[in-house]
This record gives sequence, C-alpha cells and structure tokens, in this order.
Amino acid sequence: MVSGTEASAQVIRLAWPELGSEELAAIAEVLASGNLTMGPKVAAFEAVLADECGTEYAVAVSSGTAALHLAVAALCLEEDDEVIVPAYTFPATANAVVLAGARPVLVDVNPRTMNVDPARVYDAVTTRTRAVIAVHLFGRPLDWEALQSAVPPEVALIEDAAGALGARWRGMPCGGLGVMGCLSFHPRKVVTTGEGGAVTTSDADLADVVRSLRHHGIVAHGGFDIVRPSTNYRLSDLQCAIGITQLARLQELLAGRRRIAEAYEERLAAFVETPSADEGDEHGWQAYVVQVERRDEVLAGLREQGIEAQIGTYAVQRLNAFRDQGPFPNADACFQRALALPLHGRMTGGDVDRVCGALEKLL
Repeated sequence: MVSGTEASAQVIRLAWPELGSEELAAIAEVLASGNLTMGPKVAAFEAVLADECGTEYAVAVSSGTAALHLAVAALCLEEDDEVIVPAYTFPATANAVVLAGARPVLVDVNPRTMNVDPARVYDAVTTRTRAVIAVHLFGRPLDWEALQSAVPPEVALIEDAAGALGARWRGMPCGGLGVMGCLSFHPRKVVTTGEGGAVTTSDADLADVVRSLRHHGIVAHGGFDIVRPSTNYRLSDLQCAIGITQLARLQELLAGRRRIAEAYEERLAAFVETPSADEGDEHGWQAYVVQVERRDEVLAGLREQGIEAQIGTYAVQRLNAFRDQGPFPNADACFQRALALPLHGRMTGGDVDRVCGALEKLL
C-alpha cells in the first residue's frame, strides 16, 4: 500500500514556484523595517522591472488582471468605444475591457500560434476602435510588426504580456513593445510575487494615471485630490521584495524552463503539435502547451497517472458574458486541442520521460 506521503511525492506538478532562502531573507528584511506597503521596495521593484522591459516606467499593482483593467481605464474610453481582444485567451483580458466601461470585440486567432491573427484584427477595426489588447499567449511573442500594420496609428496597442516576461520579439523585450504592457506575477508565471502584476510604459502621463488609479484615484503629484474615483490595486513591499529577488534570477529561471521545453520538443515533436517561437524570437515558456486530438480524454489519462496537466486556456465566446460574438472556429479548435504539460525548473529528466511516455501511450 502506498502512503499519502509517497503518493504525493509521485505526482508531477503542473507548476512549482521557484522560491527559496533569498526570498525568505527579503521578506524578513521588510518585516524588520516596518514598511509593509507603499515603501521603498515598491519603487525598487518597479525600477528593475522597467529596466527588464526596456520602458521608462513600471507601476506595480495587485494582479495581472488589475494591470489590464488599469491600462484600459487609463485610456479614458467611453461606453461605445471598442477594444479588440483575442477570442482565445484567459477571460481577464476581455473582462478588463468591460470593467473599464468599453466594449470588447473578439477576434479569432491563428490556430498554429494560438495568438491573435493580425489579418483578422485588420478586418475588425472600425471607427470606434480605440485599442487592441494583444496577448503573447503562454509566452510566445506575437508578430508585433504585423499587428502594427493592421491598425491605424491612433489605435493604442496594449500588450497582455502576463506570461511573457523574459520573452523577446526580434530581440526586443515583450512588455515594452506597446504603449503599455501588462504583466502578471501569479505562481504559474516565471517570476512570482504570489499574486501581483504591473503596467509598463514609456509614457509619463499614462504612468501617472495608472499610479493614481491603483491608489483610489489620488493624484500622483501635488496636494491630496481625487479627480477619478478608483480602488486599491496596490502591491505590498513584502511582495515587491520577493519580486526583486526573482527578477535578479530571471535568466536562471528562464533557463530552467527552456531546458524542459527543449527536452519535450525532442521527445514529442514526432507525434504532437509542439509550441515554438518565430525565428529570431525568444519564447518566454510560461507554459508548455501542445495540441492533441481527444484532449479531454488525454488530460484525464495523464491526471490518473499522477501527472498534473491542464487545458490551455478559454475560448471566450463560449462564456455566457460574451456569447453575443462569434463564431470563432480557430479559438474553438485551440480550446478543444490545447493541453498544458508540467513545466518548472524542479523537473528532472526522469519526470520528462514519464510525462512523454504517458502521453505517447494515450495518443
């Protein structure tokens, strides 16, 4: 009989945050300082984050969803204004547009890359289009040049780079390509603060607006005033201290994920559709998502063998809140076929062999 402890040890986790003694020491330093929120670690985290993304500013917030919400809100859109969103993405991307008072317009994706199709973005642009939220899904850089060519220059391009910190498009860091970038530090991301996010930008006015909106709408400079009421989306110094140590290890963390991704590619490319980046780009490997037939059956089979796996993400038009749009056949196909395999730096060669062997038998 296998004990509970032994059974747990046999599970291959889908994700595992890479945290250790450096993060514990950073937390202890903040606790000893008494500055638990709105202190110096927030500004320090923002500085290194902006440097990593190649932007002038970064504004730390409480989650990736908060980052998306504030980025759209900072554009001061009106009720009939439209924001184009991929039909295949985590629903937070579309939710943020609704929360900011505008209308999300879903657009189908490329079935191979699972990123939004720039040609379909071009077709979706109207006189009411004010912005596009472009997702680097699972860390795969979107073709930014094609997207820029698809929209008029006055349309704001916002990056949902929640899973793309460390990814690069033609050598340029994701999170620094658009007028604003939105990052997430959820535990499944390469860099984590537990929960957390950030808006990156090189526009000083937009940075000021986001800072104000994350802090109840209080003006960023001068005397106390609130021009636009908002809420509390602040990130604590405790979390920012973790983020600083994580960012210092970013290349190490990326290398650990890249090692597993390359091992998967070697074993799986012959019988499943594996992920990749375009030539000249660097994948961020937030997740390793293959495409398979009979996905739900394969997913259940992996889980039965103690291998944590998950669907890729969601076809947004299938959710009740967004059923007035569609059809989007490519988003549907991705939703039905995408399978996220375990990916984290603690995985061993034996773990990869076990996942690949199980997958091959199930297919």
